[in-house]
Amino acid sequence: MALSALQLAQLALHGAAFLCGIICASALTVTQGQFGGHCMLYGEVRPNGSTLMLAADSPASLCYFVSAVAVVAALAAFSALLHGIYSCCVDDGLWDRTWLGVALAASAFILFFLMVAACILEVGTNALCRSVLQMKLVRSCRDAQNRAWEAADSSRFYDNLYSAKATAWVNFFFWGLLLAVLLLQRRQDAPFRLLSRRDPEWSAETEAIIGGRGPRH
Repeated sequence: MALSALQLAQLALHGAAFLCGIICASALTVTQGQFGGHCMLYGEVRPNGSTLMLAADSPASLCYFVSAVAVVAALAAFSALLHGIYSCCVDDGLWDRTWLGVALAASAFILFFLMVAACILEVGTNALCRSVLQMKLVRSCRDAQNRAWEAADSSRFYDNLYSAKATAWVNFFFWGLLLAVLLLQRRQDAPFRLLSRRDPEWSAETEAIIGGRGPRH
């Protein structure tokens, strides 16, 4: 069965959004686990002899919030993907207006929280890197993951944070496109409005059917 371009775009975007959400949550969770459950976002790093140490960190709930947003967005995308596949196979690809209304509201809600989570990751990672660079022991934040850290496994911590941040913004972009696609589909599926006597099309259609009136004598 042939699908419309909008339906194919929806399926592709839902699949991509699902992958982005899983990658973002996984990368942030791995980094948090490497540092004993501490949230490194907005953290402060200090030297401790020949090693580095996380002198201050954010509440663990901050990282939990970002991970939860990514997971919820991924589950929503996966559910919508399954619903779309089911609709195309069973309902001949017809997506009812009730589903479109629910999907629009859910997409706008998720898009807002994805923006908040992406901003937290962006600003939090930058604050951590500024603290690392202020010590002037490394030339970049990426180099700090090659140094020894006290009571932490620093391997790939920056790469994981960068992956979480990048996929969060990509996920936000995908959900923005999804919202635009849903709006276009809702507009295409708008109900037909009957013509009234005031519409110029009314006169044209009436004249074409019954013919114009002849001149009065």
